Amino acid sequence: MIAKPIPFKDKFSTEQLFMMSAMLVNGGNYLYNLVLGRFLGPEKFADAAILITLLLVLSFAAMTFQLVTAKFSVIFENSVLQSFIATIYKSATVVGVVLGITIVLVSSELQEFFKTTSSSMFVVFGIGIPFYFLMSVNRGVFQGQKEWIPLSATYQLEMMSRLAITFGLLCLFEVDSSLLIAIGIICSFIVGLLPFEFNPPPFFNRIKLKKSETKMVRNFFIITAFYEVTLIVINNSDILLVKHYFEPYEAGLYASLALIGRVVYFIAWMFVMLLLPTVVQLKKQGISTRPILFKYVIYIIIIAASIVLACYLFPNQIINILFGNEYVGIASLLWKYAFATGVFAVSNIFAYYYLSLDKYIPVIFSGVFGVLQIALIIQFHASLEQIVHLQIFAMILLLGVQITFFILNDMISKNKSLKNLSHH
Repeated sequence: MIAKPIPFKDKFSTEQLFMMSAMLVNGGNYLYNLVLGRFLGPEKFADAAILITLLLVLSFAAMTFQLVTAKFSVIFENSVLQSFIATIYKSATVVGVVLGITIVLVSSELQEFFKTTSSSMFVVFGIGIPFYFLMSVNRGVFQGQKEWIPLSATYQLEMMSRLAITFGLLCLFEVDSSLLIAIGIICSFIVGLLPFEFNPPPFFNRIKLKKSETKMVRNFFIITAFYEVTLIVINNSDILLVKHYFEPYEAGLYASLALIGRVVYFIAWMFVMLLLPTVVQLKKQGISTRPILFKYVIYIIIIAASIVLACYLFPNQIINILFGNEYVGIASLLWKYAFATGVFAVSNIFAYYYLSLDKYIPVIFSGVFGVLQIALIIQFHASLEQIVHLQIFAMILLLGVQITFFILNDMISKNKSLKNLSHH
């Protein structure tokens, strides 16, 4: 008897396939950054790092639309869902166009502040912003409805097209490298729109949301936008401020340090993508959500600890393999930066967990500590080592506050449950 091969899809759940796809996408994006670092060298990579950082800033800003779309794609149904999707597409387009025009108009000022070689890279980047916002809403629809395969496809297409187009342009044309990188980024936004969820045509949907539904969406949108701004501050302010305060060579070294150290955050992000719709669905069904939180926190702690240990034991080897000998000067700070990022990744899970449950105090905590981080770096920036130490300090405080809130909130919830039982 000949055993029949088991189809690949039957071996894994769609969630597991998404996780594998997300790891591949993160690997591809990482390869993109690493090759750029080696190809350009520290000084030119400092300019490229600004574009990469702006891309991360944009991804956090657009993530507001993705998370709002994901959450209410679970809550709303039928005509209400279609009306909501129509509204969110329109809003995302307007915000994307306004933000894109703003970036184009202030491109010269951005060049002066970040000390880049040209302003044209900011102009091209601004033109691509509306496409990214549309892409994020599209992803939110897939995420909320747990359509992990098409969601994986949008990320794969964005990553692969950016990789191929950017390095194709760099090999073919001997012009300003930052401009070619910006063109590669904008092209990847357009390709990443596929597959596009455009049924029914959202811009022509005439069904209106009720006032109560509109208010619910608006409130969640505002607090999510606030949290995404917080993430922008915590994740990117250090690179932007280092580029402003330090010379291009040191800024390039720091950019490579941040890129390696942040791998733990990007891995943790995969769990956040799965966490939000799962928590919303469990809450809707009246099932306890704490086990799913504990599960993801444990995963991230294990991953973060492994990465920090590797960075502590083999810093020179890691930097040599990934970026080359030019960047080895930053090796002693590698495990410290990875530690700061790992602590933040754990606290981020708590914040998204409560965001899914419509509890917003942890989001405010993150905002406070994001502002604290900026204030500390502006005040104290004598060396790159000092900047890393300040981030460790701020992130440990943030995680401590998030854990304290969780413990107190859990105690209050248990006391309420006991009182309700005694009344019955």
